[in-house]
Amino acid sequence: MSSAGTTGALPGDPPGGRRAMAVWGVGVAVYFVAVIFRTSLGVAGLDAVDRFHVGASALSTFSILQLLVYAGMQIPVGLMVDRLGTKKVLGIGVVLFTAGQLGFAFSPSYGTALAARALLGCGDALTFISVLRLGTRWFPARRGPLVAQLAGLAGMAGNLVSTLVIARLLHGIGWTAAFAGSALAGVLVFVLLLLFLKDHPEGHEPEPVPHQGAAYVRRQIAASWREPGTRLGMWVHFTTQFPAMVFLLLWGLPFLVEAQGLSRATAGELLTLVVLSNMAVGLVYGQVVARHHGARLPLALVTVGSTAALWAATLVYPAEHAPMWLLTVLCVVLGACGPASMIGFDFSRPANPPERQGTASGITNMGGFVASMTTLLAVGVLLDATGDDYTVAFSAVFVLQALGISQILRLRKRAARRERERLVASRVSSVHVPV
Repeated sequence: MSSAGTTGALPGDPPGGRRAMAVWGVGVAVYFVAVIFRTSLGVAGLDAVDRFHVGASALSTFSILQLLVYAGMQIPVGLMVDRLGTKKVLGIGVVLFTAGQLGFAFSPSYGTALAARALLGCGDALTFISVLRLGTRWFPARRGPLVAQLAGLAGMAGNLVSTLVIARLLHGIGWTAAFAGSALAGVLVFVLLLLFLKDHPEGHEPEPVPHQGAAYVRRQIAASWREPGTRLGMWVHFTTQFPAMVFLLLWGLPFLVEAQGLSRATAGELLTLVVLSNMAVGLVYGQVVARHHGARLPLALVTVGSTAALWAATLVYPAEHAPMWLLTVLCVVLGACGPASMIGFDFSRPANPPERQGTASGITNMGGFVASMTTLLAVGVLLDATGDDYTVAFSAVFVLQALGISQILRLRKRAARRERERLVASRVSSVHVPV
């Protein structure tokens, strides 16, 4: 968001208000349910090993395939949102991720379960970019950072439901009933979407974009990618999101139980702490970035550095198990990864005009999920290769963090210069606009 956006509503900005909150809330509810389904495997990892008789590498394939589909669809989804609008894309997403959750509930074999997770990942991929676009259509630009963080907060609330509710259901009513029952939430949000969701408020319809086939697609992607802010946003998302995503999505519970000797109940409490920390930090980061434009990059870099330091301290602790206080601090710091990843959108959003917002957001969002997918695979392979040595396996985190930091430092000055140029140009043009 440009500095100009922090001082008041821009000309032509949506008005926001209660109606905006209600419509946006429906979109957020869809994303909330998508995250419940996405992260439900994180509390079912050990159950999946027993159900499908697989090892660490095969178990990681569930999440890797899901994230591969998710990451691979981000740019197409951005283009879809720009072309079709939010309601249609979210509706397709709900149908797909609900079908995937149901399929996972009744899968009789590892192969069919993989197919179900791929379908779920496909539907999940359609949600977040759509919700971001919905926020830009219904709220003033100055609310952008806070609205984005609140959307991420809703996602973490979905993760909390997985950690607290799905885990209990699994051990109470069993695999099939737990996953099939949770799929009813997808049906509910689909009905809400059909009844109440609108792409934009009246009088704020976007300019129609004529369909131009493959040439249009290439231009959208190329124009978004040329902007340093888009690429910087992608690398910020890449570097910040994946440590917590890998921990919550799959490997946190096995690490805490098998490597740290905790009970499943205690491990579940620590996973819950990650989610609660994420929700609290998200509110703080959203307010700070909305008020202090220059805080974006320092917040992201401090989060990456703190995460690396705590992971290193935990993995090399000179005892068989790390103490509970250190594991607790690690989980609190991991909670900042999600909010920090949302800062990536605060670089890509002001770098692109409204007609490219979906495409640019898709490129940005792809970063963290590519990093998560890569790390999930690396941890699974290294665990199998080393006989479940979690210290070696989780060292993969530092490699990807180093790569991301190098790219952030390379792009930061170029992106900042382009932002200043756009700000000067907007001020000059506003002087000549009759009031």
